[in-house]
Amino acid sequence: MTKLSFAFSFPANKQLLLCCLLLVRIGVLYLVSGVGGSVLSSLFLRETVSVGASGALFGLLGAMLSELLTNWTIYSNKVAALLTLVVMIVINLAVGILPHVDNFAHLGGFMTGFLLGFVLLLRPRFGWRERHQLPEHLRVKSKYLPYQLVLFVIALVVLIAGYTIGMIMLFKGKDGNDHCKWCHYLSCVPTSRWKCD
Repeated sequence: MTKLSFAFSFPANKQLLLCCLLLVRIGVLYLVSGVGGSVLSSLFLRETVSVGASGALFGLLGAMLSELLTNWTIYSNKVAALLTLVVMIVINLAVGILPHVDNFAHLGGFMTGFLLGFVLLLRPRFGWRERHQLPEHLRVKSKYLPYQLVLFVIALVVLIAGYTIGMIMLFKGKDGNDHCKWCHYLSCVPTSRWKCD
């Protein structure tokens, strides 16, 4: 028996490995969401430079929402979790319509994290890990539920298409406002108290 196979033969070491893999997935989600937010921000705010990690943080919020939706069956208090998360997201996005806040980075990070959550945060269905201890007629046959796989494929296709289109537009120097005349209101809504210039 090699040292590597011996090290991963104990359940505690498997849990440690799974924990490390989860941290890597969260790190990838954070970084890719930050890039997605920056791409959308660069497409719509051509004259402004913005910095910060808010796009990546909104990506984590989006991933939390998609994780809740894709792993819906394992949560006990579904409605409370969904309402809490939606209220947090709405309040944070509402703050983004104030001037000098880059809501495009927030929206781009959120959308990227939402889609990436379906891809990276997929959990096996209830009973998959314990299937070997159960009688044959009670064993779970597939690791994932059909709707989880459908959401995985759709999210992966939309994510790749969105990144590809966004990067092509960005490198060609396109202005997102030329393609969406009302989108500037997503980042700032003018009122009698402030202007959005």
